[in-house]
Amino acid sequence: MRTSSEWLAEVDWLAFWSIPVFTGVIGWLINWTGLVMLFSPVRFRGVTFPGLRALSSVLPHKLQEVPGVMQGGLGWQGIIPARAAKMGSIAVDKAISKLGTPAEFYQQLEPDRIAEHIVEIFSPELPALIDEVMQAEHPALWRDLPPAGRRAVIGRVREQLPGVVRSITTEIGNHIDQLLDPKIMVIEHFRADPALVVRIFRDFGQRELDLMVRFGGIFGFLLGIPVAVLDLTLHQWWLLPVLGVVVGWATNALGMWLIFEPPEPRRVWGVKVHGLFPRRQREAAEVYAAIIAEDVITLENIGDFLLNGPRGDRTRQMLAVALGPAIDRAAGVARPAVRVALGRGRYDAIRAAIAREGVEYTMTPFRDKDFSREQADKIRALVATRTRELPPRDFVEMMRAAIREDEWMLYAHGAIMGFGGGVLHLWIFGVGGG
Repeated sequence: MRTSSEWLAEVDWLAFWSIPVFTGVIGWLINWTGLVMLFSPVRFRGVTFPGLRALSSVLPHKLQEVPGVMQGGLGWQGIIPARAAKMGSIAVDKAISKLGTPAEFYQQLEPDRIAEHIVEIFSPELPALIDEVMQAEHPALWRDLPPAGRRAVIGRVREQLPGVVRSITTEIGNHIDQLLDPKIMVIEHFRADPALVVRIFRDFGQRELDLMVRFGGIFGFLLGIPVAVLDLTLHQWWLLPVLGVVVGWATNALGMWLIFEPPEPRRVWGVKVHGLFPRRQREAAEVYAAIIAEDVITLENIGDFLLNGPRGDRTRQMLAVALGPAIDRAAGVARPAVRVALGRGRYDAIRAAIAREGVEYTMTPFRDKDFSREQADKIRALVATRTRELPPRDFVEMMRAAIREDEWMLYAHGAIMGFGGGVLHLWIFGVGGG
């Protein structure tokens, strides 16, 4: 048995140090290409094969998770954008549901300010609206009514407008928990625009992601030293490819750990360690809040969801019912006579038509982009405050949700590249450098 001094004397140092250099370069490449796999491409790129979609249901579960397979395609989509909708769902369950109820979001938007904006926009449109409805529902009556009579009708409706609109915004607030579902909003917007999820990571975490790439090179080099000792001691042809798998897998696994773990500061062997992302939770909160407020839970999107979302019919009906009494109050003491003159059915039809048309106008401020941007600051402040207050473990779970189940692909990718690096080194330097 050789002593250590004899072993050192016989070592081919060029071959020895070539192994850590190889594993360092491979480690750097593993983490760099791993980031590419995480984020790119945003949309699936590949080819579709007939019958693959039907076959995919019987494939092993892990293969079903590969982006595109369940849709019958072979190709790739970044892991994070491919799981954007899932991240949206978990983000709501873990974080947004704790950030505030729909009622809290709605109150942040200042319903009284919305009411004022509705009146400001709606009031100039009243003459055209009433004229359009009356021309459609009772043209003869409207034509025979003198101009002063028409102005009186419009004036009475306009007088009622501020009070009616405030009652409507209050009514929306009273039922907002039944009308608005932030989870559906977030999921649908993340699914429609997966680049939003990529932005969440890139906008605040690019520095940490770049550090993870550099760490891959450093860690790969350090792991390569014991690999070199084993290779030059045992002289087995299979050793470098097998250990390359281990090094590749470990490099990616430790890179992910470096980003997310531990969520709170902890001492390991006397050294303070803290995950790169959770240590910057405050900065992440600002980025996350800006994206949510500017692109997801915006006033415009809230209005669209209220009117055109899965509960839109209920919103329209509620608003129409709330608007109906305005027409009655506008008719004032003359309402019974008007009902007799028109007939109850015709009067109710006109009343319903004005209320129905008015629904669209009451939602106009929600579609006003400038007004929406003003209100976004309030949503951003709420989301940022609550995100900063999240327990670190919940914050990490929210950020890691899009990756967790697919991390095995990154580890497998590292193992394959590590195997390839071992084979390449074996081809260049031979067994044990010989």
